[in-house]
Amino acid sequence: MFEDLAGKVAVITGGARGLGFQMAKALAAQGVRIGLLDLLSDVVGSAGQLAGTDAVGVTCDVTDPESVASAMAAVGERLGVPAILVNAAGISLWGESTEVSPELWRKVIDVNLSGTFFTCQAFARAVLAAQTAGQAAGAPDRAFTGSIINISSMSAFVVNVPQHQVSYNASKAAVDQLTRSLAVEWIGRGIRVNAVAPGYFLSDMTRQFIDQNPELGKGWTTAIPAGRMGEPPDLDGLVTFLASDASRYIVGESIVIDGGYSIV
Repeated sequence: MFEDLAGKVAVITGGARGLGFQMAKALAAQGVRIGLLDLLSDVVGSAGQLAGTDAVGVTCDVTDPESVASAMAAVGERLGVPAILVNAAGISLWGESTEVSPELWRKVIDVNLSGTFFTCQAFARAVLAAQTAGQAAGAPDRAFTGSIINISSMSAFVVNVPQHQVSYNASKAAVDQLTRSLAVEWIGRGIRVNAVAPGYFLSDMTRQFIDQNPELGKGWTTAIPAGRMGEPPDLDGLVTFLASDASRYIVGESIVIDGGYSIV
């Protein structure tokens, strides 16, 4: 257990299901109060499934800065100033690069890169505003700090095969550079920014896909030195560690968690 996490507030985008919801459960188990943001309307029901902690679900379009700001404010009003942000909202669209339309290219970039930035921006504004208010009220310096965990991908470092997903790969490489840029800019103001770069994980959507395409799933698994794809709980330890003060000197890193896939 990371005792310093108890009672803190976390915002998780893409939190209605999949890896986002798994990471929300991991933080909730540490006593963190949870705000789930998602475009899916069932985000409210997902928040209700988080037992043992205060949780709220808010519908949000991460590509719309006003929607993000409104959702962040709603979480703050209900749970308090957020101290943790997990940017798990993301999409991947496959296709031959000669056939990718401008609309599909922009959709992936907007969700994965712009959405990550807009949410980081809204979170930082909330933390810095709390710092200013706290100082005016006589609170100690750095009474309010933040930890941002962007969900990148091993695809920021390698080109996945046999699928073609140029927009996804490019967007995740950009998320890594965004992470480093914001980390340098904000560490002096009490906000740490890091990234987690998962490999092939058996989210609900991935399970459905490989059930329909067993040979592709077999090919991925064969190429993983660990001999298996990641299970969603494999992310729990890393995410809670990066959220906690135990990782306070880790700044601007993108930590790959892929069973060794990207090193062979």
